[in-house]
Amino acid sequence: MNWFQEVLKRKDDLLLDLTNLLKIESTKDLETASPAEPMGKNIAKALDYMLTLSDQQGFYTKNHEGFYGFAEFGTSNSEHIAVLCHIDVVPATGQWTSPPFEPTIREGKLYARGAIDDKGPTMAAFYAVKVLNELQLPLKRNVRIIFGTDEESGMSCMKKYREVEERPIAGFAPDATFPIINAEKGQIHVKCVMNYRSEPDHSSSSPFTLFSFTSGTRANMVPETATATICGDVTTIAEKFTSFLESYDLNGESTTDHDKLRLELKGVSAHSMEPFKGINAAVYLAHFLSTFEFDQNGKEYLSFISDTFYEDHYGKVLGIAHTDEITGPLTVNPAIFHYEPGAEGTVQLNIRYPVTGHFETIEREIKNTLDTSLFTISEIRNKNPHHVDKDTAMIRSLQQAYQEETGEEPTLLSSGGNTYASLLPNCVAYGAVFPGKVMTAHQKDEYIEVEDLLRATAIYAKAIYYLANMES
Repeated sequence: MNWFQEVLKRKDDLLLDLTNLLKIESTKDLETASPAEPMGKNIAKALDYMLTLSDQQGFYTKNHEGFYGFAEFGTSNSEHIAVLCHIDVVPATGQWTSPPFEPTIREGKLYARGAIDDKGPTMAAFYAVKVLNELQLPLKRNVRIIFGTDEESGMSCMKKYREVEERPIAGFAPDATFPIINAEKGQIHVKCVMNYRSEPDHSSSSPFTLFSFTSGTRANMVPETATATICGDVTTIAEKFTSFLESYDLNGESTTDHDKLRLELKGVSAHSMEPFKGINAAVYLAHFLSTFEFDQNGKEYLSFISDTFYEDHYGKVLGIAHTDEITGPLTVNPAIFHYEPGAEGTVQLNIRYPVTGHFETIEREIKNTLDTSLFTISEIRNKNPHHVDKDTAMIRSLQQAYQEETGEEPTLLSSGGNTYASLLPNCVAYGAVFPGKVMTAHQKDEYIEVEDLLRATAIYAKAIYYLANMES
């Protein structure tokens, strides 16, 4: 069987179906949410699109209250394998070369938000099963493609799935990199709240007052833009801000309205699992402002951000730095910031910790560090690490499919990212970014190479065939 040739026969249809999916701006939108569409109308539209394609193939389909859907192929009444996909995307921030929801192919790359995370790989998996269906290949187990709707902001969809559906015997999420990621870091979301010393005194002797500081919208993204509104000798700060931007090769702007100055700094967005690949706009803006004499609460807020997170992606200042040989170092992404005098001063963190780390230890150390500041933890949520042993039939099947289709060594990897695989036993992350290729998820000008999309589809078809027929 030449799997790649079978995929090539369906190339035009695959690209057309994917293009139509990518046109849907399926970001979470609670303003348009309803009981039947809990993530908003556009995500519901994307889910309906994939289920309609599945219906046309003759697959059994299910939509569970808008949280997730799945398409199942096969005649087995017992075991099934699962492919864990998601059709929601993060917002398309930044200046794109072409509109993010108008898919465009340039120099062999398909550009659009969701092209690699995760609509491209989702369509590759769908077409892999489509190949198996159309060739009528024998399968011992059913194949279920799951379409999640909330992967980018809490995974409530897959948590709901675990409550309702039976577990697969094996499965993979096409939502990371090849060859195979069998270990994923744990993830902790922490909201730190500042306890004000007193009501802000705008008549105090401090030359500057911080009226607002905001940055970030998603915990799993390095914030790209940060803004601050300041009162005081605004001319001095504006001049020094220009010099600061030049010295750090950053972009930004300042605007003055009477005695108030609004600063906006542009950083570089990146996935929260690799904060060192981005430029955290909030941290850099706070680092700049922390050198000035602000009102007491404003200074405390800015200093905490600068002292704790500037040039520290690994939690050293927080006292939680840790690494292991399986998944590498713990990382910290300060992701969402909000400050208003007398109202709220918060910093929300996204922490990815190694499989040998312990949530209770990390929580305790953060509390110990915060005890020396005005901040306390108001919210904390943990998701444990995930690790599948290398000596399983599932791992061997996935390795065999990858090696046969690429000729490359199917090395086992670890990741700081969290995929749906971490929420189900005996599941791993499997593609779709190939070794040596750039991962553009959550970045502007996100893309998937068309050739890689086709190669991944062939690998998935063979892998699904092997998994569905492997010995128990």
